[in-house]
Amino acid sequence: MIYNLGSINADYFYKVPRLPVPGETLAATSMSCGLGGKGANQSVAMARAGVEVRHIGAVGGDGQWLVDQMAKAGVDTRHIHPSRYPTAHAIVMVDSDGENQIVIFPGANQDQNPETINNALSAAQPGDWLLLQNETSHQKETARIAAEKGMVVAYSAAPFDADTVAALLPYLRLLIMNEIEAGQLAKALGAELLHLPVANVLVTKGTRGVDWHDTRLMQTVSIPAFPVTAVDTTGAGDTFTGYAIAGLSSGLSPQSALRRAAAAAAISVTRAGTADAIPTSREVEAFLA
Repeated sequence: MIYNLGSINADYFYKVPRLPVPGETLAATSMSCGLGGKGANQSVAMARAGVEVRHIGAVGGDGQWLVDQMAKAGVDTRHIHPSRYPTAHAIVMVDSDGENQIVIFPGANQDQNPETINNALSAAQPGDWLLLQNETSHQKETARIAAEKGMVVAYSAAPFDADTVAALLPYLRLLIMNEIEAGQLAKALGAELLHLPVANVLVTKGTRGVDWHDTRLMQTVSIPAFPVTAVDTTGAGDTFTGYAIAGLSSGLSPQSALRRAAAAAAISVTRAGTADAIPTSREVEAFLA
């Protein structure tokens, strides 16, 4: 079982001829809306990868359609509580090369309920997984509860903040960052990745693949990315993370789990949207075949 304390956003997508520079006004060529948020995206990815995932989160009175979308994807939504704040949303601008700029309004994501969190984790067993990102409140308390229960705690450290990562490190068994964030953390803590006080560190490198660092064995495994033509890169990292956690929690080796995750991310960038672009397990297997 995987529990995910994660954000839930309404994503508003605007196709633009290019990403704007400071002070510039651009007319979008199209607009659409869909389910997003790093937490929701990762929960949907794990569900589509074929594992059982329970999402812990919050939405405002305007957000039930997002919860319904998550449930339709196979996510257990019983621990998503109503908030007095508006549902979070993101403004996503996507250019003709698939690159993006994103502005987020955190809203209900910063209004997590300790009672809901405790109720959700009350049924958790040693060996179950907890996934966190840096888009909600109550991360440290939730990580502590999970670690005390013997759960495997993984942290997708975005949006990145070195102090937040440092506070969570004592509870983590897996830390996930991109290579820029990894460099920032190493500088902030004065330690190389293989010397961080966490069992495993996963570093994503975009089109150059990913590195898996095992700090106990002092070994690094590199997995290449699959070359595809990108339509929209929004949510690719969340797709990768969700599939990686799904594979690792199911007992796959890091090499197998990360190769499968790389395939899922490759498929996702060939489609527009975030959660809507995440492939099913059957699609990933067909891609790998």
